[in-house]
Amino acid sequence: MVKPINISTPLSDQDVENLKIGDEVLINGVIYTGRDAAHKRLIDLINEGKELPFDISGQIIYFVGPTPPKPGQVIGSAGPTTSYRMDAYSPYLIAKGLKGMIGKGARSQEVVEAMKKYKCVYFAAIGGAGALLAKSIKKAEVIAYEDLGPEAVRRLEVESFPAIVAQDVYGNNLYVEGMKKYAR
Repeated sequence: MVKPINISTPLSDQDVENLKIGDEVLINGVIYTGRDAAHKRLIDLINEGKELPFDISGQIIYFVGPTPPKPGQVIGSAGPTTSYRMDAYSPYLIAKGLKGMIGKGARSQEVVEAMKKYKCVYFAAIGGAGALLAKSIKKAEVIAYEDLGPEAVRRLEVESFPAIVAQDVYGNNLYVEGMKKYAR
């Protein structure tokens, strides 16, 4: 059994260059959340020449809309959202320095090209395991777009957040390679 790779944010070019599809990682540090409505607002800010609500350089965005926390919890269930819904926006954020994205499902060719050009990786998180993933989240605070409710941008502090490298900076795709491996 291969031991997971511990990575900490912010990520550097070298950090992401060292990751290959299929690598299991444990993410530590700060990650940010955002789904399609938040992504649209972030891109609007970029197009208007305004500052983003957080420094995106070296960061990871988790495509999640967590449920409300129960008493005593930091966050509710926090499972990944289908990532292709962010494909229209992701290349712009990657060009601004985003180094990682967490979600589920494959990404478009435009996103893959941006990942290769600007050195960004895509991590898959286990869908349906939102309650388990939430245990890795030690602190959560809304930092932008509170009116979006679960889709607001949150700053999460995570410890040993589990994910798998699904698409790397070299254009390799675990979804494609996995199907090839098990095809008859």
